[in-house]
Amino acid sequence: MKAMVLTGPGKPFELQNVPDPVPQAGEAVARVLACGSGLTIQHIRAGRVTVDYPRIIGHEITAEIVETGAGVTAVKVGDPVTAYFYLTCGTCQWCLKDRETLCDNYAGNVGREIDGGYAEFIKLPSSAFIKLPEGLDYQSHPAEVGVITDAVATPLKLIKKARIEPGETVAVIGAGGGLGLHMVMMAHWRQTNVIAVDIQADKLEACRAAGAADVLDVSETDLADGILQLTAGRGADVVIDFVGNPQTLEAACRSLGKGGRLAILGGGGSSKPFQASGNLIKSGELEVLGSMYATKSEVREALEIAARGEVWPIVSEIRRLEEAEALHQRIEDGSITGRAALRIM
Repeated sequence: MKAMVLTGPGKPFELQNVPDPVPQAGEAVARVLACGSGLTIQHIRAGRVTVDYPRIIGHEITAEIVETGAGVTAVKVGDPVTAYFYLTCGTCQWCLKDRETLCDNYAGNVGREIDGGYAEFIKLPSSAFIKLPEGLDYQSHPAEVGVITDAVATPLKLIKKARIEPGETVAVIGAGGGLGLHMVMMAHWRQTNVIAVDIQADKLEACRAAGAADVLDVSETDLADGILQLTAGRGADVVIDFVGNPQTLEAACRSLGKGGRLAILGGGGSSKPFQASGNLIKSGELEVLGSMYATKSEVREALEIAARGEVWPIVSEIRRLEEAEALHQRIEDGSITGRAALRIM
């Protein structure tokens, strides 16, 4: 099969012919139609996250099962599927509580610890495949369907995690990014008043189109002051931070109103400490929440929401498999509005 292979940290993709995968017991193989291209996997391409090389990356797939190994009953040949990003056990207390992102036996990620979807075929544990719902036209829109599994499912998880209710004010920091833009879209779907926060005017215009009631360019305005001004001093009910550096996290705390919730799904800066007033948190009964990816049930729910036509992912660029390197350069440069994807078949 053809695959775009990474051979070392920071090295460009190589188009290679590699052996077709063969399923062992408990595994299945799927023919990949498309695979989403997001910043999470760009970190691998850029060498900021290292893996065992050679590696085929990518996890936001739309695919069809073509072969199953012994003992597989969850999927059958012909099933349209996507993949769950985390490799989880399904039997620990967290998996049984429908909180797979906390799996005690977490074994890594599709496209990181095992080969992913930048190839004509993908082999996974059968439990990692999720069937697509009826009514979702995956054959006409394979790129968009694959992207739903992360770009829509992760914001859906945040809506639940932060207990976001209709009528609340939700500020999204890093709203112009691929995930942030979909958070704006999903918060609007939840019937909230969305404040999109970013530093690029064109990305903020995209946020308005996705449903933001207000936009805040923090290249010119203090983040906390700007949110307080837009809310007439009340502050936001929820702030979702996709940047996650000390500056944004501290400003987010100051911009919360009474009973406010800060949800953190930040990037590389999120490992650094930040300062927050204990008295402010106590007196305002504020909450600081961490969130990672989505559960399998939330991925399924996101797919169902899209199948009903309630939301649809924003995929602005689709390239052929052979063009992965050029596409990832645009992702690295921040030139993509919304999400991007590779069309495999």
